[in-house]
Amino acid sequence: MTDANAAPDTTTTDESTPVLYRADRIISQRTDDTGAPEPEGFAVAAGRIRATGSFAALRDRFPGAPEVDFGHATVVPGLNDAHIHLAMAATDLLHLDLSAAAVDTVDALLATVTAEAARTAPGEWVRGSRYDDVKTGRLTRRELDRAAPGHPVLVVHVAGHWGVANSAALRALGIDEDTPAPDGGDFGREADGRLDGRLIERALMNVVYPATARGDSPLTPNSPQDRLRGLLRAQELWHAAGLTSICDALIAPDDVALLRTARDQDRLTLRTGMLLSIDHYTKARALGIGSGFGDDLLQFVGVKAFLDGAIGGRTCLLAEPYADPSCGGPDGHGLQTTSTEELCAQVREVHAAGDRIGVHANGDAAIRIVLDAFEAAQRELPRPGLRHRIEHCTLIDDAILARMKALDAIAVPFAGYAGYHGGALNTWYGSERTERMFAHRSFLDAGVTVAGSSDYPCGPYEPLLGLQSMVTREGIEDGAKVGPSQRVTAAEALRIFTLGSAEAEGTAHHKGRLAPGHLADFTVLGENPLTIDPHGISAIPVRATYVGGRCVHEEATR
Repeated sequence: MTDANAAPDTTTTDESTPVLYRADRIISQRTDDTGAPEPEGFAVAAGRIRATGSFAALRDRFPGAPEVDFGHATVVPGLNDAHIHLAMAATDLLHLDLSAAAVDTVDALLATVTAEAARTAPGEWVRGSRYDDVKTGRLTRRELDRAAPGHPVLVVHVAGHWGVANSAALRALGIDEDTPAPDGGDFGREADGRLDGRLIERALMNVVYPATARGDSPLTPNSPQDRLRGLLRAQELWHAAGLTSICDALIAPDDVALLRTARDQDRLTLRTGMLLSIDHYTKARALGIGSGFGDDLLQFVGVKAFLDGAIGGRTCLLAEPYADPSCGGPDGHGLQTTSTEELCAQVREVHAAGDRIGVHANGDAAIRIVLDAFEAAQRELPRPGLRHRIEHCTLIDDAILARMKALDAIAVPFAGYAGYHGGALNTWYGSERTERMFAHRSFLDAGVTVAGSSDYPCGPYEPLLGLQSMVTREGIEDGAKVGPSQRVTAAEALRIFTLGSAEAEGTAHHKGRLAPGHLADFTVLGENPLTIDPHGISAIPVRATYVGGRCVHEEATR
C-alpha cells in the first residue's frame, strides 16, 4: 500500500477519451463562489473527474467520447459514512436479524430464535443482533431459555453496547450469580437481585467484538469464507443506498485480513477507511502502520478508543442524571468504560506517534474528559494539523464547542438517531438536552468540522435517512420533534455526508466534490434532495452508484 495522504495528480491536460455523464441536475459542491451555474455534465477518465462544464463544451473537447445521460435525475458527490461498522456487519449478516423491522414483538423474536434453534445442532450457539427493546419489548434470559432450551443464545441490542444471554450462554461464558462484573461493564439483574441475562458494556464486548475483546471467548468464530460472504452482502446493500465510501470505526487484525482478501480478489468496491482498535495499536505501529497508510481504496484513518456507553443503550456518561430514572445504571449517570488515566495514556501514545485518534464519547461528562486528554497531549507535544476525532460527540454545550474549535477537533455525531429513536430520546434525556444532542447546527455555526455517520448496526445505514433526520429532526415513525433547534438545511446535510466525512478521514483534497482531479465517486438520485419536501428525502430512489467511474449499483427497474 502507498501513502493515501499524498497529493493527487490534478492535471487536466490528458485528453485521452473519457466517458461523459449528464443529468437534469448536478450538485458539484465546487469551491468557487462566482455564482456560475452548476455544470451540465462531467468527464471521467482513469477513475477521476477529468473536466466539468456545459455538455456542448465537453463534447467539443472530447469528440467521440461515449455518453451516459441519466435524464430526470440528480447527481451528487458519492455519499460517505464516517462511522459505520463493515466488519461487524459482515458477521451480523450471518446471524439472525432481530431488528424491529424484522420482529416487532417479543413473541415474534422468540419464534425466530426457536426456528433457528431447530436448524442448529444441539449445543451450538444461536446468535441474533439489532434487537430494540423499546420497539419490540423487554427480553430476559428466561424467555430465551424457553425458546431454545438446548442451545446457548445471545441477542445483541441495536445499540451494540449490551445484549441478552440465556442461561446456557451464561454458563458457557462462565458467569454465575457470584461472578464480579468486569471493569467498565455490568451484569443486569432482576428486582430480586438475580441475573436477568443482560451483558452490559465490557461484559458484552469482551466476548463478542474481536477488536475489543480482553480474553478468550467461547463463541465460535465465523470462517473467513463466511465473513467474506457477509462483507460482500453488506457492500451490496450499502452501494444500493448510495454509499461510495465508509470508515469502519472498529477494526481488528482479522478484519484487516478480511478487507485485504476482498481487495486482492478485486471484490472490494466500497472505499474503506479504518479506525484500528487501540488494543491492537502497538503491534500495528511496530509494523509502520499509522494514519493515512494505504491508498484510495483501503486505508488506515487512525485509532479507535472508548470512554463511555451508548445513546440508544442508555449507558452514556452524563454530567446530570437521565430524565428517565430507569436509565443510566445505579447512579443514573451512565457508565465510564475506560478509566480516565488509561484514556489519557492512550491519547498520549497515539498523538506522540503523529497518528489520529477517534474516541467514542457520547455524554457531556465523557466529552469533557476526552477534551482534557486532547489538550494535555497538545501541550506536552504540539502537533499543529493533527486533527483528532470525537466519535458520536452527542451531548454538547457552548464550552465544549469552544474547546473543540480551539483544538480543531472533528465531531462525528449520529445523523439518523433523531429519526430512528424519535420521542424516546425526549423521554430518556429530556427535551432540554435533546436540543444539544447530535448538534449538527451548533457544530456548523461554531466552525467545528462535522461528519455524517450512521454507526450501523446501531442505527439505520441509509444515508438518505440520515439526511432527512438532520433536516427535519423528527421521528420517522412517531413524528416527534427531537431538538428542532439543531435542524440544518438539506444542502448542509449533503455537505456533512460528503465533504465533512472526507475531512474526518483526511481525504477532502480528492473526495466530496465533482470537480477536476477528484475521484469519480458519485450517486445518482431519482429526486433532488435540496428541493424535495424534506420529509421525503429518505424515500428518494438511488438510481445508480459509481466508484472511480465504475458502476457498482444500478436500480433494477428504471
